[in-house]
Amino acid sequence: MTRPFSLAESDALGFDLDHTLCRYNLPESARLIYDSFARYLVTKKGYDKELLTVTPESWDFCCKGLALDLEDGNFLKLAGDGTILRASHGTKSMTPEEILEIYGRREWKHFKTFSGMVSRSAKYYCFDNYFDLPGALLCARIVDCLDKHDRQTKYNFWKDVIAAIQHNYKTSAFKGDVWDLAGTDTGADVIWILFWTSLVRISPQD
Repeated sequence: MTRPFSLAESDALGFDLDHTLCRYNLPESARLIYDSFARYLVTKKGYDKELLTVTPESWDFCCKGLALDLEDGNFLKLAGDGTILRASHGTKSMTPEEILEIYGRREWKHFKTFSGMVSRSAKYYCFDNYFDLPGALLCARIVDCLDKHDRQTKYNFWKDVIAAIQHNYKTSAFKGDVWDLAGTDTGADVIWILFWTSLVRISPQD
């Protein structure tokens, strides 16, 4: 026998990201997602405090379908044939000449395995939905911060991003600073978004 269910008797509601039962307030949810990960990276992993400050203009960087080359710190927007339409290193746009020098006019080397999920070799990640996009901005700003101190030849920050995701996926993260970020001190007023769950499950750490 099916048990009766009433929304009025619920303290908090959670939705799978694929559901369309509600309309998300994207500016607020994006800032909540970004802040929760940035705060972890600064306080637990020693990243630059500059990550905690985001200007309204910074969000213009976010664009669905961006591919992050995890080793080079480059963000790529691909054409249907796998060639690169535009690119940036961190948040800094690359010129057509720079793109041509690095990638040529040929198909991007990972295009044939590009499926919107992390590759098994962890060479790239695709930011393909609104809940990923704050992560795109965060990763781009991490590249900027690392370059400010010493331009990297290969980047290795992805493992720390994974750690931030895993930390915020734990129920112990559903208190304290999380409620502060949401602007409330009671869980009944918050729908906390759990995302990147597939990334947590399948992304390799090496």
